[in-house]
Amino acid sequence: MNYQWYPGHMTKAKRMMQENIKLIDLIIELVDARIPLSSRNPDIDELGKNKARIILLNKSDLADNRWNKKWIEYFTNQNFHVVEMNSRTGFGIKSIQGTVQEACREKIERDRKRGIMNRPVRAMVVGIPNVGKSTFINTFAGKACTKTGNKPGVTKGKQWIRLHKNLELLDTPGILWPKFEDQNVGMKLAFIGSMNDEILHMDELAMELIDFLSKNYPNALKDRYQIEETGEAYELLQNICISRRCFKKGEIPDLDKTAALIMEDFRSGKLGKITLEFPEGMKEQDE
Repeated sequence: MNYQWYPGHMTKAKRMMQENIKLIDLIIELVDARIPLSSRNPDIDELGKNKARIILLNKSDLADNRWNKKWIEYFTNQNFHVVEMNSRTGFGIKSIQGTVQEACREKIERDRKRGIMNRPVRAMVVGIPNVGKSTFINTFAGKACTKTGNKPGVTKGKQWIRLHKNLELLDTPGILWPKFEDQNVGMKLAFIGSMNDEILHMDELAMELIDFLSKNYPNALKDRYQIEETGEAYELLQNICISRRCFKKGEIPDLDKTAALIMEDFRSGKLGKITLEFPEGMKEQDE
């Protein structure tokens, strides 16, 4: 399967971000803790040259705790300020204001020397579709400022939100990039729901996930579906189908329905805390 999704509104959104970057002191980038590298739009680094940077490791409750720690270490070594968080529950939110002040310390000090006191930090909130930007802003602000949804493409345009006298946020639509050089990146984005499911072959996607879980989280499928976790991905998909009695009329296995069930169970955390990619060199050290 070829993974690609770049609808027209994303081109418009990228242009809007380019036009507004000159107004910005700080870029707050949300990534999905299950795929911290693959959920980073490479265009953001180009866009954010010479800007203070924070990475929010969102949906950390769905990812493997030990790998969350490793990813924080990885990004810290890349000179990012990093916060592990869960925008739905509010975990990690309280530490963000202090991180903003730390990341923008030079800007604040520059203003102070010029006699400019309490000018708000202006931060652009960026990330790929369905990474949780709107939920983060609403939780951070303590009120519903933006529309939220569990599918990509809910935020359509820019929106300024003044949190308090020291911080203003610019919410932006989730954007991908025109071409995935590595199809594994596209596959991982499809796993977490950052692409439109309607353009995907869900049975193929589910089998790719089954294959990954069998190698890296060998008890996840066994514990959830009460199946023996031996065999090829297609065989395991069939076994889950039988275990969950996903049949069409005439007791014909409904593999599409089973695939959708597996993907939903993964995305909602019912298969356990799972990280899909690991910092370079660290996987070998851990084993």
